[in-house]
Amino acid sequence: MTASPDTTAAGTVDAARTDYRDKVLAVEPGGNEPIPLEARHGKPRGLFWTWAAPNLEFATIFVGVISVAYFGLSFWQAVFAMVIGNVLGAIAHFLLSAEGPLHGVPQMVLGRLSFGYRGNILPATFMAVMCGVGWFATNSVSGAFALSTLCGITPLAGLVLIVVIQTAFAFFGHNLVQRFERLAAPILAIIFLVGAMIIFGKADVAMGSAEGGFSMGGFLLTMGAAFGYTAGWTPYAADYTRYLPPTVSRVQTGLFASAGLFVATTFLMVVGAASMTIGGVESDNPTEAFTANFPGFVANLTLLAIAVGAVAANAINVYSGAMAFVTMGFKLPVGAQRALVSVFFGVVGFLVAWWALADAAASYEAFLLLVAYWIGPWLGVVFADRLLRKEPPSLTLLYDRSYTNWGGVAAFVIALVVSVLLFCNQERFVGYAVRAIPELGDIGAFVGFVLAFVGYVILARGRVESSQGR
Repeated sequence: MTASPDTTAAGTVDAARTDYRDKVLAVEPGGNEPIPLEARHGKPRGLFWTWAAPNLEFATIFVGVISVAYFGLSFWQAVFAMVIGNVLGAIAHFLLSAEGPLHGVPQMVLGRLSFGYRGNILPATFMAVMCGVGWFATNSVSGAFALSTLCGITPLAGLVLIVVIQTAFAFFGHNLVQRFERLAAPILAIIFLVGAMIIFGKADVAMGSAEGGFSMGGFLLTMGAAFGYTAGWTPYAADYTRYLPPTVSRVQTGLFASAGLFVATTFLMVVGAASMTIGGVESDNPTEAFTANFPGFVANLTLLAIAVGAVAANAINVYSGAMAFVTMGFKLPVGAQRALVSVFFGVVGFLVAWWALADAAASYEAFLLLVAYWIGPWLGVVFADRLLRKEPPSLTLLYDRSYTNWGGVAAFVIALVVSVLLFCNQERFVGYAVRAIPELGDIGAFVGFVLAFVGYVILARGRVESSQGR
């Protein structure tokens, strides 16, 4: 088979990749090409910090806040629902992270197996827009509010500063992003641990729910929101394990990545839920309302941690959003295509975040569930493909422009549309099944996963079998 344009381009950056290796203050070359063996480096244990740092931030706390304040659960009901959602998301992250060292390619390139080269543009677009831009904007807002309170500046000024810093990290690429996450994680963990002790010292965790009993609808909404948050990182998974040598343990790779994700998300979501049992200051600035529970010095440290945590999260969001965009097949200068796209996403994300400053809470609640709607069907298709595929794919297949798998695209679209129409639970649209049975809460992501998984097995089994050995 003749080389595709992607593989030809890959050959032109192999030398640059090898030279880049473990340099930190250097712009990562290329885009979505495979990482050559000579450029592989690192150990799985570093992944714990890579995935802990971006989740030690206010957006994670806010999942716990809305579970009590908006979904009407008691503290312990919220904890149970969030743990279930986080466990499911962490399991998915374990499985996808473990594949990175074997193939040496980004997660969205691996997605071409399930959707085909052209069909993969659809989920890559979802990821680039909803994760690379949406998550970027969401986290930028919390960082902007934190800087506004800490420094006495306007939220817009804080937003500009936050966006510039996090876009710069993503511009330089993989190694600087990884190094920053590993340096930031222990510091953020200590600050938030101090804050957590103060919160639990004041919290009334035995307080009942706002509804006076158990709300199945609120429970499922919380579980879906937690799953949407944690599983929202899964389309990035292999992006941060593809530089590891192929000889590293797949179990350790998946375990360290998923453990960092689960520990950080669960810890801060629980803190967020506990903070709502205190009662306290109401403010249009959610970070100010949260830190009002702390003495001055701790409040300032926590605000700084919120700002740093936003940068940690968005360095990854912009980087992987750019990787997804490049995977869609746009023609850009080979040597710097990912870096250029990172700047583009930084600009677009800033504009979206600016718009969201007006009503951060409502925007965040809706966005969490929107992420889950497409993540569920996407995971269903991807995992069904892995189950049917008996041998590892060749790199040739991953970069073959003629390879199609329309059964995967059909399974994804059908599952997405059906699950949203029936089980969506948003302010502007409530699914038909939820209208009839409000206790369903929002199970769209989970229904979407099952429908997509079954649909792929039915529609794409033959295509997977015919592509084996290519």
